[in-house]
Amino acid sequence: MNARAFLVRGLLVGLLAGIAAFAVAYTVGEPHVERAIALEEAGAAVEAPSETADHPHAAGTPAHSHGDSAGDGGVSVSRTDQRTWGLVTGTLAIGVALGGLVALVAAATVGRLGRLTPRQSTATVALAGFTTFALVPFLKYPATPPAVGSGDTIGARTGYYFLFLLISLVVGVAAVVVATRLWERLGAIEAVALTATGYVAVMVLAGELMPTVNEVGDFPADELWFFRRASLFTLVTMWAVIGVSLSTLVGRLHEQTASVAARRELAASL
Repeated sequence: MNARAFLVRGLLVGLLAGIAAFAVAYTVGEPHVERAIALEEAGAAVEAPSETADHPHAAGTPAHSHGDSAGDGGVSVSRTDQRTWGLVTGTLAIGVALGGLVALVAAATVGRLGRLTPRQSTATVALAGFTTFALVPFLKYPATPPAVGSGDTIGARTGYYFLFLLISLVVGVAAVVVATRLWERLGAIEAVALTATGYVAVMVLAGELMPTVNEVGDFPADELWFFRRASLFTLVTMWAVIGVSLSTLVGRLHEQTASVAARRELAASL
């Protein structure tokens, strides 16, 4: 068992996870995106008369669109392409990247997480990755649909998210390191419970200290909830496929390797 064997399997399960995440995002998430875009366009249509009054046009001159970049040489992408080829490309790319990353981390942790087998340590890495990289940052700064949030603050909001994500990863890695050192002294259950509690406490404190983003405005609360729920379903699907599939493949690889080693040992003893 080497890092290359882990990586190949990680890339494969990442591809499968990307396909599964696309299916969920397309069937569950895209309808809410479409409704959010419709609400945004309806709001823009209401504001259009006042904008026209502020920018009067000469008689016979067509009104221009302030948001159309195609006429300035920009590339216009239709919503059909965004919700099909664009979405599947994005989910596949993210799935393959995450699958490869989880596989490499799992390969590095084999034999270093107490008495866990390679299958168990891989599942632990996937669970910790989902918690620290996806779930906890989402709980603090959840996804928002079109028409929610000001364009003037998008840079700040993105910075807050990635800073909180970095804090979560650092604290998560520290919790795993501490848990492995306490494993033999306190036992598995006590070590995991203690470090998990510490992680939660630190992240709650960090969440309280980090700025809160509240730019929902008059966007329908139920539609926002459905959109965020669909986004979370997509994340759970991707990480679940990666965790379950990679753990299964690594477990089979470990069994095959152990079986070959046992046969060689038996042959050498004859």
